[in-house]
Amino acid sequence: MLELAILGFLYDAALHGYELRKRISALTGHVRPVAESTLYPAIKRLEKAGLLARETQPGAVAAPRHVLSLTSAGRQELRKRLAEPAQGDITDENRWFTLLAFLRHLDDATAQAAVLRRRLAFLEEPASFFYDGERPLRAEELDDPFRRGVLTIARATSQAELSWLRDTLTSLGGRGR
Repeated sequence: MLELAILGFLYDAALHGYELRKRISALTGHVRPVAESTLYPAIKRLEKAGLLARETQPGAVAAPRHVLSLTSAGRQELRKRLAEPAQGDITDENRWFTLLAFLRHLDDATAQAAVLRRRLAFLEEPASFFYDGERPLRAEELDDPFRRGVLTIARATSQAELSWLRDTLTSLGGRGR
């Protein structure tokens, strides 16, 4: 997820590390804050793999700063990760939102639609956080108001996302089939 966010934000524009960290934190920070001790090793891995380039620019007030940009290999890698996301990128809500934030960089509507259809199929499977044996429980079946709240909120969120997915797939219709 972190590498995808790095590649995605740098696809938009070259950034220095501090600005990149701010943008990633704005996208994922409420769930997974981005520490420098996590971000900078990921940047170094991507740079070593030839996906990022670093340029030193003079600082306006302080010391010189390192500006990061994607190489053509980095752009290609981002598109590959967007077109062929791991199953966890589809099923984990936080990873899904990171993927979704950059899906526009996949300029093939058919490939975009394929990713959205995978998420749609996942959301349409009967599921719950709570079960009676193998049977998923619905909110209306629970006496516990807190667990009922979890399921009620999850249902509303899922219904909104299902609606958005169906509408978006329809709008991609001519371009995404």
